[in-house]
Amino acid sequence: MKILKTFPALILGLAFLPANAQTDTPKGFKKGIILLADSSSLPGLIKDNIRSNASIIFMNETGERKKNYNGSELMSAEIDGTKFLCINGDFFKVISEGELSFLQKSSDASGKPSYNGNEAIFSNGTEGKPGDYFIYVRKSKQLKLVSKKNFDEVTASAFSGNTAAIDKAKTANGNISQLKEAVEIFNNSK
Repeated sequence: MKILKTFPALILGLAFLPANAQTDTPKGFKKGIILLADSSSLPGLIKDNIRSNASIIFMNETGERKKNYNGSELMSAEIDGTKFLCINGDFFKVISEGELSFLQKSSDASGKPSYNGNEAIFSNGTEGKPGDYFIYVRKSKQLKLVSKKNFDEVTASAFSGNTAAIDKAKTANGNISQLKEAVEIFNNSK
């Protein structure tokens, strides 16, 4: 008799199990959106393989299709609120965005093959290594590596005509990560 009372509850519980399983985010995936090279955007779930092989795995919102994208196939990706800009096959974490963007390199796509049909084309990627900082000029699409050696030269060029941004850059005392504030001053004055 006790078995007969628990049997309907068991059947009812099993009926709701598949519905709950489909709404769970698969392990390693986070909500995000990608902007393809043709400027179309796709919301879905993204698995971050940026550091390991300069790519992401994208799954549509229904979880039906998975596709691997490398940096040369994307303009940008936003993963769990963190935005990445894709330039020459590499992913760059956006620290500050505007007319000038302050970026941190997150991948190394040099020597990574992409395919045009059956023909493998090897990417040179961008200069620098993951962790390096860059200033990106949106209008001219120039990417400038910022190092301790070229710090003064790059900041003077990037912030040309904006004394407040140049002064802020000088207070960074070579600490490149502090350039974010100078980039924001420059962008806010435009």
